[in-house]
Amino acid sequence: MTERCFVMLKPGAINRRIVGEIITRLERKGLNLSAAKLMQITPELAKQHYAEHAKKSFFTELITYVTSAPVLAMVWEGDNCVSLMRKMIGATNPAEAAPGTIRGDFCIHTGLNIIHASDSAKNGERECSLFFKPEEIISWHDEYTDKWI
Repeated sequence: MTERCFVMLKPGAINRRIVGEIITRLERKGLNLSAAKLMQITPELAKQHYAEHAKKSFFTELITYVTSAPVLAMVWEGDNCVSLMRKMIGATNPAEAAPGTIRGDFCIHTGLNIIHASDSAKNGERECSLFFKPEEIISWHDEYTDKWI
């Protein structure tokens, strides 16, 4: 089932200059990049995005971190995109993330996590709409390549 997943490369990915490597992994899986925007998130947008964590002890640190430097906001599409994305990025706690996953290979501290991905198709749609206007998302299909993925 084709679905959308919002993915954000956080300041750690930008500052460490590993954006290209992460995008390459997602493209090689066969997912389609449908929108991308390098941006400085405002505290207001960060609070909206992470609203479900508002009462948690790490909320203030999370908002400070994601607003500390630019992020790369992206929309990815594909069959079972959310499930595939979550497997590719690995467990939220880097100590539990398997080697070969993005967090397993590039993260050490949960508080300085380098990537966010939607945890459901419903949240994917909500998060995509926070960061992108409908006309900024370009759904596309490559029939030639799709035969091999």
